[in-house]
Amino acid sequence: MIVILLYLQTNILGMINLLSNLKIAVPEKIFIKDPESSDLGKRIVEHSILLIDEIGFDSFTFKKLGAKIGSNESSIYRYFDSKHKLLLYLTSWYWAWIEYQMVFATHNVPDYNDQLFKAIEVVTREIKEDVAFTHINEVVLNRIIINEYSKSYLTKEVDSENKEGYFVVYKRVVKRLSEIINNVDSDYEFPSSLASTIVEGSLHQHFLKAHFSSITDCGKDVTPTEFFLNLTQKVLKTTTNGTK
Repeated sequence: MIVILLYLQTNILGMINLLSNLKIAVPEKIFIKDPESSDLGKRIVEHSILLIDEIGFDSFTFKKLGAKIGSNESSIYRYFDSKHKLLLYLTSWYWAWIEYQMVFATHNVPDYNDQLFKAIEVVTREIKEDVAFTHINEVVLNRIIINEYSKSYLTKEVDSENKEGYFVVYKRVVKRLSEIINNVDSDYEFPSSLASTIVEGSLHQHFLKAHFSSITDCGKDVTPTEFFLNLTQKVLKTTTNGTK
């Protein structure tokens, strides 16, 4: 028993060390200077998440963030030219983090149905903090994504920013899920629409659960994950044992 526990502990520590060297890639055009390249940049990211969660994105300013981290407002502008770009960075980081979890969860899973269930779980579940990234609280960042993500793309500049590749990571997450859906049921005509509905709908259900509980069935007894697994199973030719 002691040998088994030591083996498990060694493997867990090894996995933590491996993930600690992982760098989440965000499109370079979003930032002026990579915040991951310095302690100040990491503090900007860390405390912007906490401050946006505390006061909301509309009330958030670089001046308030500078006061929070004890730095000049101008120093923040060396990393991001606007708070909109900072929000794009945070949301892109989040979706890249979700993508790596999706890839990790579905890797070496031979059955397409099981892949789909694991992928849906990753994009819909309640978030837990990831020890691999000490300067980012993923639980708090998830609340920001639920409450503020739409503000990153509901703008007049969305088409030009899309062409610049600002939303490439988010679109890649949807594309990965769409491909798994297609693998499960190649006759289904709307894999991309279903994938984007699951990803976006999950955020919406989490929002309703927190703020408008009377118009959702998700709550203490039903999670968004359960809802979207149920929905997907009814829409696609899926089973729990890998047959169709």
